[in-house]
Amino acid sequence: MFEISRRRMLGETAAMVALAGAGPFKAFAATAPGASSLPDTEWRHYAADQASTRYSPLDQINADNFSDLEIAWSFKTDALGARKEYQFEATPLLVKGRLYLAAGSRRDCIALDAASGELLWMHRLDEGQRALNSPRQLSGHGVSYWTDGTKERILYVTTGYRLVSLDAATGIPDPDFGTNGIVDLKLDFDQQLDPDTADVGLHATPLIARDTVVVGAAHAAGDVPAVRRNVKGYVRGFDVRTGKRKWIFHTIPRKGEFGYDSWLNGDADEAGNGGVWAEMSADEELGLVYVPVELPTGDEMGMFRRGNALFGETLVALDIETGKRRWHYQLVHHGLWDRDIPCAPILCDIPVDGKLVKALAQPTKQAFLYVLNRETGKPIWPIVERKVEAGDVPGEWYAPTQPFPTKPPAYDVQGVTIDDLIDFTPALRAKAVELVKNYKIGPLYTPPVVSKPGRWGTIISPGIQGGTNWPGGCYDPETHTVFVYSKNQPGVIGIIPNTNMTVSQFPQVHGISGEEPRPQVAMGSETNGAPPPRRPAPAPAAAAGPPPGFLAVDGLPLLKPPYGRITAIDLTKGDLKWQIAHGETPDNVRNHPALKGLKIPRTGRPGNLGPLVTKTLVICGEAGFYTNEYGVRGAMLRAYDKATGEEKGAVYMPAPQSGSPMTYRLRGKQYIVVAIGGGNYSAELVAFRLPGAA
Repeated sequence: MFEISRRRMLGETAAMVALAGAGPFKAFAATAPGASSLPDTEWRHYAADQASTRYSPLDQINADNFSDLEIAWSFKTDALGARKEYQFEATPLLVKGRLYLAAGSRRDCIALDAASGELLWMHRLDEGQRALNSPRQLSGHGVSYWTDGTKERILYVTTGYRLVSLDAATGIPDPDFGTNGIVDLKLDFDQQLDPDTADVGLHATPLIARDTVVVGAAHAAGDVPAVRRNVKGYVRGFDVRTGKRKWIFHTIPRKGEFGYDSWLNGDADEAGNGGVWAEMSADEELGLVYVPVELPTGDEMGMFRRGNALFGETLVALDIETGKRRWHYQLVHHGLWDRDIPCAPILCDIPVDGKLVKALAQPTKQAFLYVLNRETGKPIWPIVERKVEAGDVPGEWYAPTQPFPTKPPAYDVQGVTIDDLIDFTPALRAKAVELVKNYKIGPLYTPPVVSKPGRWGTIISPGIQGGTNWPGGCYDPETHTVFVYSKNQPGVIGIIPNTNMTVSQFPQVHGISGEEPRPQVAMGSETNGAPPPRRPAPAPAAAAGPPPGFLAVDGLPLLKPPYGRITAIDLTKGDLKWQIAHGETPDNVRNHPALKGLKIPRTGRPGNLGPLVTKTLVICGEAGFYTNEYGVRGAMLRAYDKATGEEKGAVYMPAPQSGSPMTYRLRGKQYIVVAIGGGNYSAELVAFRLPGAA
């Protein structure tokens, strides 16, 4: 399972494209002139279908030939913007032989010929300072498609937070939609916003169901919030033909609305954020859209959002026609760990007690898969409230309990114990034990603490990025199995007094004692979403080991591997079927002098990855670069037997997977398409097919 195929190590990249729907979620098919006897298949939604399954029944590419894949074509996005992009998160759509996606640092909407990669049309809004101020930069996740059988439209959200509707054939704005094809999302938002500076944008695709376009909202990272009363991240539904607003759902309830009483002292009136930055799912038959909500303002500080504070970190089912709440389930009460629900729930029909139940499965940053009845919101297996520890941050409010699913079990490491620490050698373990003496450790939901020398903060696992993040998982309807990638990368949460009110209006913010508060940065800015480099806090001259806040032991990860894994979860039983380390061992681990002579199995590697499942395979690229035995730097696209997790093939890519793969069949040939990029390798879309398939 840990042996890697070394075939075709040069000149190849991996691209994966997955076909839509099964069961109640229909796949789309069309036969183009001159096509072979095999019908073309399409990928009309960001995650294959409205259920977010990322499933395709295609099997021309299979275990026997996966390692033979060759590049059919590639498309660089360097010219689409004033600067190159290195964080290319797109998954394209495939409709009638064309790929549609957003690309480039200015977020152009483009159409490509799916057989050749030729650019067919491009649409761009030059939004000036409004785009430069956006909290969500670069190309985002993608676009959405709609048709009534006659009209065909591509819709996307610009960097500056405008909703655009384009003719799918030409890329020309729809004159019947909004104003010249554009709806300004900073208007008609039940709050007054500055059009150029308001902290709101979106990376996610708009969701379209029953002729309603549902749009979420995202904000700058909230660990050091600039203001207390930030933009409220409401969710809205628009008429897909006209752009007229149909409804709005207040993710932070107003007085008199359901959920307002879950806030103490009227905190809901002042709080902001609470947006939906993740992708969403929809069940048109039930008339429901499933909305994963983030925290209100203050990712690790809740002193201004006291109480359980609905609908923070809550999955909400809304009526697609009216926006009315049908049900909700809060996954974390008064979160202090930045456990925003990061991705769309996967809708699935599963057998429970001999009956087929309409369910959903929600992957999370905390590495729990929450499985609920999607009609009612009730858990399929019991979710129990357990007491959790309170912290010591002045003015903070602590929830006494948190919900813990009894099934399925956690699919990655939760919390930190001594047994979780690096143990390649006794010396490394001893250093790790000494390091964690300067931190608070404990189980999942161990609270953040005031940072001070000797207790710099709380080590949390999974870290703030998860677990699972925005790409989410995939689902095989044949075996009722969810496949999800997760990373094992802990983080530190310390709370420090705010000494600079020009950076934040909060009296305490996320940080390490001795540091200055670090201002928020836009996701996808020049730093590609990373905060400014941490200035190490001062330490005594005799102190040894890494600076406070850095969780490394002689340059090695603090915790034992795997650092990244793929897990198969059986939804008929609520059990884990298999787990494998996903990703080649990082160079700094393989080549570390302290590990010389040790035989270490593949460790996997951390990142944000979305897998694809086909009739026989689970396919996923690697996060990050590694150097192979020929001295070539790159990453691998890997395929695993979906029944066992055994690796069946791998092909070389010049850069890591950055967007989730998809697949389609065109003129009898199956393609896999994936966005890659990172490090010093700029964004590229790569299409793979088998040899002789031209």
